[in-house]
Parts: sequence; C-alpha cells; structure tokens
Amino acid sequence: MRSGGADMRKNEKWLEWAVELQALAQAGLFYSKDKYELERYERIREISAEMISYKTEIPLEKVKDLFCSDIGYQTPKIDTRAAIFKDGKILLVHEANGTWSLPGGWVDVNISVKENTVKEVKEEAGLDVAARRIIAVQDREKHNLPVYAYKVCKIFVLCDVIAGEFAENIETVGFDYFGLEELPLLAEEKNNKEQIEMCFRAFHAKQWETLFD
Repeated sequence: MRSGGADMRKNEKWLEWAVELQALAQAGLFYSKDKYELERYERIREISAEMISYKTEIPLEKVKDLFCSDIGYQTPKIDTRAAIFKDGKILLVHEANGTWSLPGGWVDVNISVKENTVKEVKEEAGLDVAARRIIAVQDREKHNLPVYAYKVCKIFVLCDVIAGEFAENIETVGFDYFGLEELPLLAEEKNNKEQIEMCFRAFHAKQWETLFD
C-alpha cells in the first residue's frame, strides 16, 4: 500500500525537479574534466539547493550540507531499523523529543548493513543483538513523511536480544516494549504504524519473504 509520501511527492513537482538537477550536477562534477563544464555543473547544483531553501525556508548553507555534500554518482542513503520482540511486543526507543522509534540510523561507510543494525541497537538501547533476517527493503518516499530532498533506502531487520541493558546516551532516554494496539506517539519520519505492523507480521510468520519496493 502506498502512503501519503508518494502523493506528496507527486504534488510537489518542484522537489522532484530539484532532486533531478542535483543528481545530474553531482554526476557531471564527478565525471567531467572540462573546467567550464565544471563551473556550469556547480551552478546547477547551487540552483537546486536554492530551490529547496526557497520553498522550505531552510537556510541555504544547511541545505547544501545535507543535499550537496556527496561526490560521485548519486545513490540513496541507507537507513537500518531493528525489529526486536519480547513476549509478543516490539521494542521502541524513546527519543529525546518524546516520540518513539525502532532503533536504527544511517549506515556508516565502513561497516555493513548487518553490523550497522547491531551497532545502532547497542548505541540507542544498550542491547547486544543478533541480526537474523531482512524483513523489508523500502524506498522511504513511498512510505514516510515528510518527503526528503534525497533518496533513502530503509532496511528493516529482525533481531534477537543476546544480552545488555539500557545505558544513558545522547540520542534516546529509554526504551520499552509495545503491543500493536498500544503503540505510543511514533517518529513518523523514521517509522509509521504500517511499518510496525509489517514487523509484527514478519515476527509471527513461519516463513517470511523479504518485501522490497
């Protein structure tokens, strides 16, 4: 099922154009050797950032940091989310802003998806886990709001707890386990109820076939 993210993307054509301009400019800056072409590609990239800044009121320099900092051919960023169950309930970490999410985050460049999943759970929940199964590989903009100005590939991983306990950290203030009908206020930009339900189905399935967009 497609969520509001896809509808919002369809309605915001300016964002689609800005993203395409950024991708074309980034590829041009990486592959071109001609200094005049490089200048033109750099200006195209600046225009794409200016479009984002103008429409969202985010400061231009922050947009450039988020949107125009990569090099090479543009590819999606990767985000991992760990699904951990106990007594039929799912673990969610309590964010500092009061919302709740599956433990996870951006995959670091020097580790694998599996290693990143384990690392994020340790950092955010204090638990040592074993990553067992890929639940889904999702195109974020088809499922989550708000729509970002860059592509994100979300990977949901079913994990088992080995040991550990919560430790104070800079990202979360605690964790708890929740049944599907008692979910707290979710960090919708990271995970929504549809995605939590998917994790429950994967947990209860005797055989689960990985979902992907």
